Amino acid sequence: MTDPVNPPNLRPDLAPKARFSEPARAGQPTVGMVSLGCPKALVDSERILTRLRAEGYAISPDYSGADAVIVNTCGFLDSAKAESLEAIGEALNENGKVIVTGCLGAEEDYIRGTHPSVLAVTGPHQYEQVLDAVHGAVPPSPDPFIDLLPATGVSLTPRHYSYLKISEGCNHKCKFCIIPDMRGKLASRPAHAVVREAGKLVEAGVKELLVISQDTSAYGVDIKHAEERGHRAHITDLARDLGALGAGKDLWVRLHYVYPYPHVRNLIPLMAEGLILPYLDIPFQHAHPDILKRMARPAAASKTLDEIAAWRADCPDITLRSTFIVGYPGETEEEFQTLLDWMDEAQLDRVGCFQYENVDGARSNDLPDHVPAEVKQDRWERFMEKAQAISEAKLAAKVGQVMDVIVDDIDEDGIATCRTKADAPEIDGNLFIDDGTKGLSVGDIVSVEVDEAGEYDLWGQLKS
Repeated sequence: MTDPVNPPNLRPDLAPKARFSEPARAGQPTVGMVSLGCPKALVDSERILTRLRAEGYAISPDYSGADAVIVNTCGFLDSAKAESLEAIGEALNENGKVIVTGCLGAEEDYIRGTHPSVLAVTGPHQYEQVLDAVHGAVPPSPDPFIDLLPATGVSLTPRHYSYLKISEGCNHKCKFCIIPDMRGKLASRPAHAVVREAGKLVEAGVKELLVISQDTSAYGVDIKHAEERGHRAHITDLARDLGALGAGKDLWVRLHYVYPYPHVRNLIPLMAEGLILPYLDIPFQHAHPDILKRMARPAAASKTLDEIAAWRADCPDITLRSTFIVGYPGETEEEFQTLLDWMDEAQLDRVGCFQYENVDGARSNDLPDHVPAEVKQDRWERFMEKAQAISEAKLAAKVGQVMDVIVDDIDEDGIATCRTKADAPEIDGNLFIDDGTKGLSVGDIVSVEVDEAGEYDLWGQLKS
């Protein structure tokens, strides 16, 4: 395994830290959960815990207080694999009874080669196998008067926002990625099931739906955009249906992992109308056509600039976020400079960046001319310097504007941590309100006048 080069604090793919709040009753069998990786994995953890809670198990974030521990792993990068192996080892040391699931679970021999004593290894979204393993390690002992009732879903995010997974898998064959090998090809959920789940979340008090998948804009392709119970499985129709849930309410609908297919332009009018947030999370990965070809991605960076210009013409308030890879095998200084020049033209609002890593099983490992580590680091620093300067200038232009924000936290000093419509949880910036927050509650959506800007964050005052 190669030395990890992307530590967790520099990886823009990670989900927020899972939150656990419900205490166990005396004698209740308890299962611990360690959830690693992206928001899609966090949703898998929520589904597993919802099933366990319905069977009478308590959920704990603490190894020592649990009868067994589930580790939901990530296998996106070799550094993520190393993090997963470390978490498994820590759980074994602290508890001893460990069940492994998630993306890295697709490589059972790899896991057992380091940790042969784990009780079971299952792949991503193999919920039944995880439950079987838990039953074998810790038999359920439900209280028929408290448990065995239809459980509301266990949420590992704050009450006011929730991830909404609309499909599994991916049909792309990018050379640097093994996620399709782990999670399979695209498998879309029926649109009516997605809308029903979203409706229940809104009824439970969720103010922001974060729509996620491996390829959100391909939603419904595998089921031929089937229409069932009045809902069609196409991302434009689904976005419209989800936005309609917010009629008469404060509801934000945010789209993640949207590939820039031509039909994405049909989403922009929905943003301009206010049905969904004017926010697109698009993994461009690079800008030079030769690099994109070596990645086995669509090589249309110039057309992408045209699309960005068209989106902004139709919805001037749109926020664009993306992730990029620097130091891809064969990347020349000229190709990297093309990426920097493209960034100058694209003026993206929010940007994350990985240094390229070999991942066991990825076809990019066999490409010639791998970039030395020190060159990758230098390019990462130069790229992020460019992205930071663009972010700082864009945020400075927001000083004096009045905008809606959602309150994520209020600390003991009364400082409110909020997000604007341009900010997704954890991966983007924040807006802070330093005073006058008495009467505010987490989950409130309020109007704020921006009075200060930094490199990635804003500060403001409540508007009366």
